[in-house]
Amino acid sequence: MSVKSSAARSSTRGRAKRRGGEPELVQLLTPEGERVEHGEYSIDLTPDELRGLYRDMVLTRRFDAEAITLQRQGELGLWASLLGQEAAQIGSGRATRPDDYIFPTYREHGVAWTRDVDPLNLLGMFRGVNNGGWDPNENNFHLYTIVIGSQTLHATGYAMGVAKDGADAAVIAYFGDGASSQGDVAESFTFAAVYNAPVVFFCQNNQWAISEPTEKQSRVPIYQRAAGFGFPGVRVDGNDVLAVLAVTRAALEHARSGQGPMLVEAFTYRMGAHTTTDDPTRYRADEEREEWESKDPIARLRTYLDKQELADEEFYAGVEAESDALAKRVREGVRGMPDPDTMAIFENIYADGHALVDEERAQFAAYLDSFEDAPAAAHGAAGSGKGH
Repeated sequence: MSVKSSAARSSTRGRAKRRGGEPELVQLLTPEGERVEHGEYSIDLTPDELRGLYRDMVLTRRFDAEAITLQRQGELGLWASLLGQEAAQIGSGRATRPDDYIFPTYREHGVAWTRDVDPLNLLGMFRGVNNGGWDPNENNFHLYTIVIGSQTLHATGYAMGVAKDGADAAVIAYFGDGASSQGDVAESFTFAAVYNAPVVFFCQNNQWAISEPTEKQSRVPIYQRAAGFGFPGVRVDGNDVLAVLAVTRAALEHARSGQGPMLVEAFTYRMGAHTTTDDPTRYRADEEREEWESKDPIARLRTYLDKQELADEEFYAGVEAESDALAKRVREGVRGMPDPDTMAIFENIYADGHALVDEERAQFAAYLDSFEDAPAAAHGAAGSGKGH
């Protein structure tokens, strides 16, 4: 796999205008599955790598669909679907190196997949049985961030530390178009620019910040905001997994080579609801969704694979069988999750314990033991008085 780019050049040079006066964007694979070239970004992938991207997107979509079903059945408290954003997430996730560090929001299930985070860990958090479920340092994939936009500050601070350590690595922070209006994002842009931090800000512009369209979030295309902070920005077709991979890889190389931050706006679409508590039919037209369905990222890549005779029915059947197996593992795994330890909230706070935490632990244990059906010694008395 190879990629070539002049990422530090102006984000507007060498791009064709989109129809209707819309902003420019990088595209390497059209909605019709036709391969096109780009003046600044190009990428060469082997047939195996192309099939791998297809497999990633199909399995991620199936996992997402199972999660929605589980929430509707009362097995999860909430779920934020990524339907329609598979190319933006798989392409950018596969662009990272193992030593790069990722700061996600709460919707980056596809990125988590590329970092080998077990999908059941994601579901455990939405089921309420763990506090994240994975060690961020094992996969360089931070815990999901529910507070809108705050992870961009965390990423910038981490990137500043990477620079001070002299490490050959980059950081990537994910956020949505709605989060781009948060003060934390603007502050992170300022710090990253001033300190030349090796961070890529990856905005998945899925057109809707819950029920607010992008035009009510910004008077200019989001990628153009980077210029005001002194670093380059680029808009990429977020439903084109090849373009996302090429642009993100170039942006990460731009950052890790000492050229500072870069903003990537993946222009995509949220096909489903904001979360399972949302009803998108109340604020957007069916015609809009239908238009974006014709740009489906998975169908686009499959069309290309078929035209180039890079995949056969045996391959597709294998992916389908694998997705069925994943769905079964997810269903059984979620329903078999044990209830959380009610006292775990008091652990992992202070390394050497704390008098107030010890007192609160004892009070809560006494409260739980006051219930008639409380099992004997279920709460370990008042704990050891020391966190782990």
